Amino acid sequence: MIKRKKAWALALTASLSMALSACGNEEPPASDNESAAGNNELDSVQELRLTTGSGIPTMDSVMADDAVSFTMLNNAGEGLYRLDQQSTPIPAMASGEPEISEDGLTYTFTLREANWSDGSPVTAHDFVFAWQRAADPETGSTYGPYMMAGTIKNAAAIAEGKLDKSELGITAQDDQTLVVSLERPIPYFLSLMAFGTFYPQNEAYVTEHGDEYAMDSSKLLSNGPFVLANWDATAASWELEKNPEYWDADNVKLDKVEFNTIPDPGTGVNLYETGEADRAGLAGEFAMQYAEHEEVVRILKPSVYYLQFNQERDGKATPLANPKLRKALALSFNKQDLADIVLANGSIPADFLVPTEFTFDADQNDFRSVNGDMMEFNAEQAKALWAEGMEEEGLTEVSLEYLSGDTELSKKIDAYMKDQMEGNLSGLTLEMSQVPFNVLLDKNEAQDYDIQSTGWGPDFQDPITFLDIFASGSSQNTMSYSNEHVDELLEQAKGELALKPEERWQALAEAEKIIVEEDAAVANMYQFGSMALQKPYVHDVIAHPFTGDFSYKWAYIAGRE
Repeated sequence: MIKRKKAWALALTASLSMALSACGNEEPPASDNESAAGNNELDSVQELRLTTGSGIPTMDSVMADDAVSFTMLNNAGEGLYRLDQQSTPIPAMASGEPEISEDGLTYTFTLREANWSDGSPVTAHDFVFAWQRAADPETGSTYGPYMMAGTIKNAAAIAEGKLDKSELGITAQDDQTLVVSLERPIPYFLSLMAFGTFYPQNEAYVTEHGDEYAMDSSKLLSNGPFVLANWDATAASWELEKNPEYWDADNVKLDKVEFNTIPDPGTGVNLYETGEADRAGLAGEFAMQYAEHEEVVRILKPSVYYLQFNQERDGKATPLANPKLRKALALSFNKQDLADIVLANGSIPADFLVPTEFTFDADQNDFRSVNGDMMEFNAEQAKALWAEGMEEEGLTEVSLEYLSGDTELSKKIDAYMKDQMEGNLSGLTLEMSQVPFNVLLDKNEAQDYDIQSTGWGPDFQDPITFLDIFASGSSQNTMSYSNEHVDELLEQAKGELALKPEERWQALAEAEKIIVEEDAAVANMYQFGSMALQKPYVHDVIAHPFTGDFSYKWAYIAGRE
């Protein structure tokens, strides 16, 4: 994965996803998701008032690489597919399912009749232009090369400057017919088509505005349910307004979604209590205070946090090259207490690497059902393994640098981890290094740490998005972890097993088991959950596990008046 992706993951760790938990509504209770607007009398005013933890860095789908931007793009834009209310990829700009070649390498899409917000048609040429622009190294896109390399034909060579962008595996046969050529069969390809990087762009419009394109809402075209209004890169507030040109506008009930940047959770709660906001994210003391409130909604995000063990530092093996010491550390802390008492925000213990409720097989079996829980808290086993490992290394004491962010909540977690691990492992001293995000990123890239608190969130709906970072030579493998069998399993999943779903599933499960249980490359901590207060008159705001965090396309207000 790309360096910027790691930056995003580390930023989430440093902030404990405060921005994400505050940038939109959590998924409503099941009764809301199952209801239809017809079951409630809609209010005459269809306006939703939300708070967000940070502003929008960019609305250029080619340049976006952060959660807030992708959430706004998910609502103001649309790709060939979009995630529905159950987060299943469904045709969007595509008029139906594509024609797929027998070898799984060619997808032919027919586009529906759809317009940009200025009334001009969305065509297959708009996809070709946007994808080529994303792949072109001169553009400077971070997600373009990452999402396309090894997937879209010739994308890797284009990113390396070996081929011209015109050689990218995407062509427009005519205005309504788009042909995509892949490097290899991709079982999760259609879920990729819902991701913001693969959205279309109008070439004439982008060219006209040049460097000013998408720098503010007056220089932006939309083809999604909403258009962005009153926004520029410095804006602390903005709106999404219903897009009358959207092909499915009849099913969009909201006229407006208002956003106000409120970094402090306490201020957000006050706005909610005084009726000035329709929801407010909860974290820390507020999560505990409002845990039993009748208007609390919860969501389990598919983001997993763990301790990363660096096996090589300054060209030399660290004590953590010893697998017994890694396993001892991984078993030495109580994850249940970490989730319930320290975080207290709906997070759950993560005795796994691939999150629960994230990806399913053809029979809707959760990937987690294969391996179940692994490396559960076991202080006695941890002590025994620690003693054996220390003896093998000829050590009676060891001091390890523990790298993490410098937020107050990060420090609270760190204090708990230090107490647990030092308390259960004799002779261990953890030297806590709590640094600003930019320093954290630099130290990670330089492998200048022993243990690092970090995490990962998915880019698409497949287990390999969590496993591929552990491949030998991966740009995200900043811990010198290497296992030839894991590499083989991952390559098989990408190659010979790509069109054999059952065998591929088992290969990925085996890779996860080796990484987590046999090698203890990392010590899993928790799967992130979030809580929010949400007014009962807010219905059908949908949370997603990837692409944009939330969709407002189906949301509506009923019962506020």
